Amino acid sequence: MAHSQFDQFLSEATCPNNESDSTLKGDSFYGLYTSWCCLSGRLPRSEQAFWAAMSQRATPGQRLKMRGPAAADYILSSYQAVV
Repeated sequence: MAHSQFDQFLSEATCPNNESDSTLKGDSFYGLYTSWCCLSGRLPRSEQAFWAAMSQRATPGQRLKMRGPAAADYILSSYQAVV
């Protein structure tokens, strides 16, 4: 079965966050997705398409955290004071 770009993103750039009550949301979640797209050579879909896809894939109350190269890219590009 072929996985969509969004399925691959969730698989490669996120994981369950069982250690805290925080989760990815809002700009951070979409920003992680755009970082993942850049690193994997894919064109990001619109923010509207992203949220529609996430509403079908992420269940309410599911806690996710960033992981992998996209997480590092997102953090470094978002917090310029770190560089």
